[in-house]
Amino acid sequence: MQETVPTRRELDEDVADHRSPDYDIDPLFVNRWSPRAMTGEPLKEDDFLPLFEAARWAPSAYNNQHWRFVYATREDDEWETFVDLLSEGNAWAANAGVLAVILSKTTFDHNGEPAPVHSFDTGAAWENLALEGARRGLAVHGLAGFDYERAAAELNVPEEFAVEAMFAVGERAPPETLPEELQEREQPSGRKPISEIVFQGRFE
Repeated sequence: MQETVPTRRELDEDVADHRSPDYDIDPLFVNRWSPRAMTGEPLKEDDFLPLFEAARWAPSAYNNQHWRFVYATREDDEWETFVDLLSEGNAWAANAGVLAVILSKTTFDHNGEPAPVHSFDTGAAWENLALEGARRGLAVHGLAGFDYERAAAELNVPEEFAVEAMFAVGERAPPETLPEELQEREQPSGRKPISEIVFQGRFE
């Protein structure tokens, strides 16, 4: 029988030291952050496939479901292909259990016309995935530092799909396992106040 993962109803201890929401929201949103320290241990499918299941239920224009994910686990022959895509600054991600590339279909299925919100909708799927990973206590970290062109070529991405991002998933490890220059950054970051991101009536 599949294990049930409880949803935490309070801020994690390491998060509460750095974050305090201004309004009453579910702690799941605040508990999600982007750890880099991972153990390098393999992940079972039952540990990471539910993250893609969460992504599957994101909203999208015309229910087009623009998102696609191409992944490799540490046991896959393609693992080194994914690792080699990473920029030097993201070398730590080689300690993940899963590396994945996020794609989005740039056209609508029903008429073949350009889909102006393909990236927006795919971002919603990514957020679902990241939140489910946080709920399960996994390290989930989105990546912009990688070779986009090589990813498209080496992963056989069709022309109508855009390469959006990569991400790493793994079991959490102590910050001390990271290079010294990254250890002090291994903590939840703050956020801009609502007054800087939300405007009534017109952009201020």
